[in-house]
Amino acid sequence: MNTVGIKDVALRAGVSIATVSNVLNRPDKVARATRERVEDAIDVLGYVPNLAARQLSGSRGGSVVGLVVFDVRNPFLTDVARGAEDLLHAEGRTVMLCNSDVLADKEERYLKQLAQQHATGVLITPADLNRGWLESVRERGLRVVLLDNADTYPDVCSVAVDDVAGADAAITHLLARGHQRIAFVTGPMNMRQSQDRLAGSRQALERAGRPSDVLQVVETTAFTVDQGRRAGEQLLTASERVTAAFCANDLLALGVMQTAFRAGLRVPDDLAIVGYDDIHSAATAGVPLTSVHVGGYDLGKAAAELLIDEDREGHTHRRLVFPPRLVERNSS
Repeated sequence: MNTVGIKDVALRAGVSIATVSNVLNRPDKVARATRERVEDAIDVLGYVPNLAARQLSGSRGGSVVGLVVFDVRNPFLTDVARGAEDLLHAEGRTVMLCNSDVLADKEERYLKQLAQQHATGVLITPADLNRGWLESVRERGLRVVLLDNADTYPDVCSVAVDDVAGADAAITHLLARGHQRIAFVTGPMNMRQSQDRLAGSRQALERAGRPSDVLQVVETTAFTVDQGRRAGEQLLTASERVTAAFCANDLLALGVMQTAFRAGLRVPDDLAIVGYDDIHSAATAGVPLTSVHVGGYDLGKAAAELLIDEDREGHTHRRLVFPPRLVERNSS
């Protein structure tokens, strides 16, 4: 069998060998159009860089596993990463941690790099999950475990939290305390987490016989404290004030809480707040935060176990859904 070399890539792309080397090792030094031409040649020819080949020498058949999340600064995702890394390290694997920022182009670049290094597989929250995306990743030889509530993809392993049930519990909790107008503060609505948590909120309202307009939806651009502050400002300047806010993660909730404090409001007397994920700082906030608890570490560990299991004979794809639970504290 003929081995594709760096000269073949250079010839097909119409560039020098040095340029191909730069694309592989110092891509920021190469113009985007040229870099894309070289990357296309690598894909077409199936070229494996020598660096990856050296890394594979004497290995266990691919020791690298990719972990692609949308923002590792999110403490919940840090817990997920730690759970996956602890198990994979014990199995002799190395984890390559990647932040996609929910950008398809950035995610694609990481997936190419993982394939070039003959990674065992990837644990990933896709920027845009669809059948074409899934097949393209598999065609690169990467096993996939989705950190996503992928109920429409039974032919791939996945781990997720029952976000519909978690949001239902949060809204039911606020309704039981007599709140008439509630805000739902979330990150981008194109993300499955936002969609499921909104669906759970509306499910709780419907079961309680309350109209959907009880819920004021505030969409932000990211699940961060800063975006929570901005959402808080929007809530406090609205013509009709809400009395409670259910936030789709704890960082948003902490941001809303900071804005409330700065405006001289009392939590929960003037504004009750519920978060989601139950990160470590939720219990130590200025007013301890009521939150929907999710076991991020266990979720990451389970995802890694599913990926390892794909190497074993008789493996069957599984979808693991973790049940959340509401942890009541002073904020509500």
